[in-house]
Amino acid sequence: MAKDKKRKDKDGKGKKGDKKKDKKAKKGGEAEKLGRKDYDKEMERLHGELVKLQQWVVAEGAKICIVFEGRDGAGKGGTIKAITERVSPRVFRVVALPAPTDREKSQMYIQRYLPFLPAAGEIVIFDRSWYNRAGVERVMGFTPEPLVKKFLQQLPKVEQAIVDSGVILIKYWLEVSMEEQTRRLTDRIDDPRKVWKLTPMDLKSYSRWYDYSRARDDMFAATDSSFAPWYVLNSNDKKRARLNLITHFLNLIPYKAPKREKIKLPDRGKKGGYREPAYPYKYIEETY
Repeated sequence: MAKDKKRKDKDGKGKKGDKKKDKKAKKGGEAEKLGRKDYDKEMERLHGELVKLQQWVVAEGAKICIVFEGRDGAGKGGTIKAITERVSPRVFRVVALPAPTDREKSQMYIQRYLPFLPAAGEIVIFDRSWYNRAGVERVMGFTPEPLVKKFLQQLPKVEQAIVDSGVILIKYWLEVSMEEQTRRLTDRIDDPRKVWKLTPMDLKSYSRWYDYSRARDDMFAATDSSFAPWYVLNSNDKKRARLNLITHFLNLIPYKAPKREKIKLPDRGKKGGYREPAYPYKYIEETY
C-alpha cells in the first residue's frame, strides 16, 4: 500500500496531481486564465496559418468578408488586431467607417458599405458594419422603428446577393457578461492607452443592456441565414476568445498553402567605388 501511494504521488496522480488539477479550475467551472507563454505560442502557430490563408486567397482569387459586431467592450478591436498583425494590409483590409455624412444619409442604407466589399484576392474585415442600423441606431433612437424593421426584412436578400457574387460572408457577434463589460469600461477611464475607446456613445449605451439584448435577438431572428449565419463568441476571456475565433475562422475556409520554392538571398552587388557621403544626416536621438 505504501509503495502504491508513493507511486501515485510520483506520477502526479495522487494528492499532488489532484491539487494541480484543482488550481486549473475556478469557481463555477470556468477555465483558468490562459498564461501569456501558452497564448503566445498558440498565437504564433495561428499567425502562420493566417499567412498560409493569405497566400491561398491571393493565388485562388478568393473573396472573404468578415463582419464583427457585439457589445461595447467585448473585444472586437483586439481580436481584429490579433488577426491582422502578421499579415499584409493589402490583403487583409480593415474597414471602420465613421458616422455617415448628410449625403450618405440620403442613400440606400447599405450603399456606403458596398464599395468596401472584397475584390479577388482580398479579405475585408468590418469593425462594425451595416448592422449598426439594427443595433446602436435602433437602441439610441437614431432610426425610426418602421425603417429598422424594413431593413431587417430586406437585408437577407442583400446578403444573399453578396454571397451569390462569390464572397464568403462570415458574421461574428462577440458576447460579454455584464460584470466583465463593467470591468473593462471602468478600466478605460484611468488608462491613458484606452481612454480613447470610451466614447460618449458607450456611456449612453451602458445603461441600455437589455435594450441591446432585445435588438440583438431581433437581428439574429431576421438575419441568421443558412448562407450567412451568425457565430457567437464568448469573449469574457480575451486571450481564449481570440484563439477560439481565429481557429474557427480558419476552419471555415478550405485553404491550402501554395507550394513555395526554397528562398535564398542573392549576392549583394559590388561596391563599385561607392563612398558614403559627408552628409549631415539628422539622426534620431537614441533615448533608449
